[in-house]
Amino acid sequence: MRIAVIEDNEALAQGIAFRLRDRGHAVDLLHDGREADAFLSQEGADLVVLDLNLPGMDGIDLLRALRRRGDGTPVILLTARSETAERVAGLDAGADDYLTKPFDMDELEARLRAMARRKNLEFTARDTLGPLVFDRTARQVLKDDQPLDIPRKEIATLECLIERRGRIVSKAQLITHVYGTGSDAEESAIEPHVSRLRKRLEPFGLRIKTARGLGYMLEIDVP
Repeated sequence: MRIAVIEDNEALAQGIAFRLRDRGHAVDLLHDGREADAFLSQEGADLVVLDLNLPGMDGIDLLRALRRRGDGTPVILLTARSETAERVAGLDAGADDYLTKPFDMDELEARLRAMARRKNLEFTARDTLGPLVFDRTARQVLKDDQPLDIPRKEIATLECLIERRGRIVSKAQLITHVYGTGSDAEESAIEPHVSRLRKRLEPFGLRIKTARGLGYMLEIDVP
């Protein structure tokens, strides 16, 4: 899972990141609200851990901006504020859950797992793809534990195809995953990434099948 931790207390953020990375997740750390808003609009995440009290843009405004873009990424709020009104405001703005500081790290993990289940997400660090392994934490494709040289946008394309393995993935879905929700990139922009990725994977028995007018599907030849 790729988890964005948006928290201006850097010691707390590093502690959360250490725990989640130890569990095999990829973690992006952000400490400023405006920077986090730009990151989420361009890069995206599977889950978001969001502090309410942020410089640049507070957590409520960031959350509202996320939902206005139509981004349904699960969000858990972290706040030192005990007032019921603040928690209600966060939930009304689109948060899925909240924790009040100080909190137990085991409880944070449990709540993240619960949100992932509700969204049918899986906490899986690695995917086996025939002779290859996709490492979600490092965002790399490995052959015999050695990383293949694959550019970032092709990695993002493969990640989206893996998540929907066995199903057709539309160009619009790929554009959203690679370029971010709300991107003005044309659907044709994904075609060269798919083409180059297809050539890289074919020698390993992985095929990207084109469903004309519908999208693409990842297929794996099992020997």
